[in-house]
Amino acid sequence: MSASVIQTVETKVAMYDRSHWGRIQVSDSDRLRFLHNQSTNDFESLKSGQGCDTVFVTSTARTIDLASAYVTDDAVLLLVSPNRREYLMQWLDKYIFFADKVNLSDLTNETVSFSIIGSQSDAVVEKLGASEIIGKPYGTHIPIPNLNAEKENIIAVGSGLATQGYTLILNANHKEQVWSKIIEIGAIEINDNDWEMLRILQGRPQPESELTDDYNPLEAGLWQTVSFDKGCYIGQETIARLNTYKGVKQNLWGISLNAAVEAGTVITAGDEKVGKLTSCTQNGNNYFGLGYIRTKAGGVGLKVKVGETEGEVVSIPFVSHEYPNSEQ
Repeated sequence: MSASVIQTVETKVAMYDRSHWGRIQVSDSDRLRFLHNQSTNDFESLKSGQGCDTVFVTSTARTIDLASAYVTDDAVLLLVSPNRREYLMQWLDKYIFFADKVNLSDLTNETVSFSIIGSQSDAVVEKLGASEIIGKPYGTHIPIPNLNAEKENIIAVGSGLATQGYTLILNANHKEQVWSKIIEIGAIEINDNDWEMLRILQGRPQPESELTDDYNPLEAGLWQTVSFDKGCYIGQETIARLNTYKGVKQNLWGISLNAAVEAGTVITAGDEKVGKLTSCTQNGNNYFGLGYIRTKAGGVGLKVKVGETEGEVVSIPFVSHEYPNSEQ
């Protein structure tokens, strides 16, 4: 199936059911300030109908989760990784103090989420009557047309991968109606294994693989989720120092491999240990991994061994390795 999945997203449109991901609603009047202080992106500049990706980190800037956030008139909807929902509910609750006007609600069981992925995704959105968001910035969202005006019925720019597409979050009682309509329009359903392959090929980091206590968001290549201009937030001092002093000591890269390799396997260049493999997938007859490699060892084109298997470092579209304010 793998080759056909890639062909589908390159030439047609795929649909993936992300309903097992977590959906957390943050409401009340301090919601934006609260999320601004709890994660890496700039929430206080966002208006209703806008959104962003953000990373929740520990006080030492180790990664907890990469989440997508959508700001509505009276709440923020967070789409979080499946294995991070309960942890984040508890983590965020711990930081709500007595005077804070913030409410957390776990909407996972009463809502569903889909990703529409591929070069023809605009055509699907047009047929859903949501063409006004085509071409808008990442995270822009509107209510899904022809559904009740519940605030959790939204369609947003961004597929969750580097490929063009859209994300829908909707009330669970509309699931069959919307799912069948999108399939009728011509989307091809993909499964968890297909998503996992696309995630690894594109370099989207996930908790317990690339997002762990061992890594920070800049090492994970998630520069686009970090605001360097906003005030204090959890982990901010460490991230600011890494940026100011160009202190990122390892980067997440793709690795083209000759065979399948277990995650956790040591990566060497010459006789030197330079990193660790975090994920591996098969794409047709090819094998592909993600791994962290020491910055000084090199980047694209570096020949490595992962265990006993030969590999070569390649770029991955979901991440970047830039210092955006290096000229300052």
